[in-house]
Amino acid sequence: MQIGVNLWVWGAPVNTDHIEQTVPKAADMGFDAVEIPLADPEGFDHDRTAALLEQHDLDVGVVAAMSEDRDLLHEDPAVRENGRDYLRTCIETADGIGATQLGGPLYAAVGRTWKMSPAERAAAVEQLVEQLQELAEYAADHGVTLCVEPLNRFETSFLNTAEQGIEVIDRVDSPHCQLLLDTFHMNIEEKSIRRAIESAGDRLGYFHACGNDRGAPGNDHIDWAEVVRALNRVGYDDKAIIESFTPEVESIAKAAAIWRPLEDSQDALATDGLAHLQDYF
Repeated sequence: MQIGVNLWVWGAPVNTDHIEQTVPKAADMGFDAVEIPLADPEGFDHDRTAALLEQHDLDVGVVAAMSEDRDLLHEDPAVRENGRDYLRTCIETADGIGATQLGGPLYAAVGRTWKMSPAERAAAVEQLVEQLQELAEYAADHGVTLCVEPLNRFETSFLNTAEQGIEVIDRVDSPHCQLLLDTFHMNIEEKSIRRAIESAGDRLGYFHACGNDRGAPGNDHIDWAEVVRALNRVGYDDKAIIESFTPEVESIAKAAAIWRPLEDSQDALATDGLAHLQDYF
């Protein structure tokens, strides 16, 4: 298992300067990988980033930052097209820096919630599946796998559970469209984190290991030994990423309700989480 950290742990924006400061820090702390958020996919030097990752022997994943103008389920076709264009750029960026996974809520703006009838939900699923099938083909051409992430009910009303994510993944029916599960969201939405992971099976392409309060994993009430056993049962042995934020990450902090520090420091969040995950894995 590669244990990684999202660079948003140390603030934003994630530009070249930020990457030059945080990639060596993550390596010095002992992480195996970093996750680069793509709020602005063209806002950093891709060649420099790839060289830094190679220099520090770090693997990398990327996550999309869906917003009001990048929404595959918006009623405005122009917004949907802008969302697809954005995700194509994210795929190209992932390819350019050596990432093989593009994760996140690849369907709607984070923080957007709306009520749907069963018929409206079915239509939205159909609309999303068609778009993800096209995007998965584009991702395959770049050696990238889309990893669709269910979020908790306060951040989206569309995909909240592994079961709902599995429905979409199975209908897209592409090896380049898999599932991303996050313990923070599962702690809120699932009856059992273990059963949710096991239900995903080999559809699980990416994993976020986060404390129940978005703090350090292990410094919380999640049963991490059970989480690890479930991941072992489904044969998942890729990245486990600590994803957290600070209030200054404006593109996500409001939607994720990050109003206060979650540990004594952001460095402590990273190092404590790493130490706990190393113990469990």
